[in-house]
Amino acid sequence: MRKNLLFTAVTGLLLLTSEAASAQTRTTLDIYVVDVEGGNATLLVTPSGESLLIDTGNTGPQASVRDASRIMEAAKDAGLTQIDHLITTHWHGDHYGGMEELAKRIPIKHFIDHGPNQQPAPGPDEFLAKVYPRLIANAKHTVAKPGDKIAMMGLDVQVVTSNGETIKTPLAGAGQPNPYCASFKPGDNNIEDPLSVGVHITFGKFRTMHLGDLTKNKEFELMCPNNRIGTLDVFLGLHHGVNTSSSEVMMHAVRPRVAIINNGTRKGGQPDVMKVLLSSPGLENLWQIHFSLLGGQEYTVPGMFIANLTDEQPAAMPTAPTAAPAPGPNTPPPAHNGPAFWIKVQAQQDGGFTVINARNKFSKTYAAR
Repeated sequence: MRKNLLFTAVTGLLLLTSEAASAQTRTTLDIYVVDVEGGNATLLVTPSGESLLIDTGNTGPQASVRDASRIMEAAKDAGLTQIDHLITTHWHGDHYGGMEELAKRIPIKHFIDHGPNQQPAPGPDEFLAKVYPRLIANAKHTVAKPGDKIAMMGLDVQVVTSNGETIKTPLAGAGQPNPYCASFKPGDNNIEDPLSVGVHITFGKFRTMHLGDLTKNKEFELMCPNNRIGTLDVFLGLHHGVNTSSSEVMMHAVRPRVAIINNGTRKGGQPDVMKVLLSSPGLENLWQIHFSLLGGQEYTVPGMFIANLTDEQPAAMPTAPTAAPAPGPNTPPPAHNGPAFWIKVQAQQDGGFTVINARNKFSKTYAAR
């Protein structure tokens, strides 16, 4: 018994030492785009080991446990023992759903959101009344405003959208007229998506951005008549690749070298969005968390750039896209039944970066410009 206890203690110490050593030797900004089945969970880890998690995946008895477990796998890979900052972009179940379960597994030190839910629904209203106050009681809590900075060593993290408001002053080097504003067409949106907390992140010369589920109309407010963001190296999230976001005024103006969409098998990736993404000036590659049945073979990227494929694959994938299921209680869930894989970005301060597909280990390095 004594020998077993000693062995367990030594093993635990070695694991902690290994994780600490990993954090100390990291020189890159590491970004994990976690597969939470068409929701969002994006984890950023600095060279010093400080962490920022953007959203926690889906709600539901099974989905919340599944997604918290997947986030924890990424946190373990990064050698984390706590989440330093958690941004909940908005109060939809595919963005806050795994929070309570995740908080049982790892300490969360700082909670950030846009303020109260403005799209009444039983799920978020009950969560905000009964669960969230308990989670933030012994932590720091911030209601984000455009222009706010989130203090992280080695990073410049600036809030560019929150609660329906956008920054008014362009970021450094931005502010040029946006030629895509003249042809903008307004889109549809619900109440909460446009309220998303969006952040722009700079690591040396590397620039990335995550806007939650910000919709086309708010993209226009942020980007017109002048582009207040400038250009990006990596654009994260893109509202799962659904067609209420990712207009030309945003996507074409910021000219990302790489875009990564957090779509599901039957959520996002519709043809009209894929056309905008794949025609973006300067885009070198689009990476997807899932193969999208809504885009089919006609509107997708080579499989090496896709982290999760379809379940029970047919002998031949249909070329034509599949129509999106109608919203409602009988809508098929976007989940797949196979193992889940993330897409990881390792960014250098000189602006270069590498993107890695955890499923097939394919990686591509984008040299500093």
